[in-house]
Amino acid sequence: MANAAPKQAGLLNVEQSLLLIVDVQSRLLEAMPPADAQALSDHSVRMLKAAALLDVPVLLTEQYPKGLGPTAEIVKLSLPANAQCFEKTVFSCCGSAEFNRALHAAAKNQVVIVGQEAHVCVLQTAFDLLRQGFEVFVVEDAVCSRADQHKENALRRMRQAGVGIVNHESVLFEWLRDARHPHFKMISALVR
Repeated sequence: MANAAPKQAGLLNVEQSLLLIVDVQSRLLEAMPPADAQALSDHSVRMLKAAALLDVPVLLTEQYPKGLGPTAEIVKLSLPANAQCFEKTVFSCCGSAEFNRALHAAAKNQVVIVGQEAHVCVLQTAFDLLRQGFEVFVVEDAVCSRADQHKENALRRMRQAGVGIVNHESVLFEWLRDARHPHFKMISALVR
């Protein structure tokens, strides 16, 4: 569990990581640039498969699913059995009491974020997590916004605030740390 002071992002540690999937919902995904939506879906699935192999807890949110639809089927099918899902209307995931309870119960210091939109829900969540003292990582090739300039602006703002801006392959190999890891072959196969 995090303390009150924000931490500068360093290397990820699989024992201290939690994966957060923010609002990867079908209708919202359809509004994204097609290449970005595909990358978000593909890379989220890879990370979910790795999280399941490495016992990284997964939390997932859905922004007003009545209007924006459920989580995209490809993501839903890749969720580990112990993943927890939270519906919300607040933009920051941290505005949900249920989400906060699960986040703190997981007792992890590092939160890895994928999802949409980068300049709204992802950004507000990242800033709130920093304020709570978590080490926060946003996966740049697994977040998107309807407009590229909004995503780029959000990534710049988050980097300036101390959020680690990473890519999905870096996350996977930082979680492994060693080619002798028992799951190395399975995880490295995900990125081929």
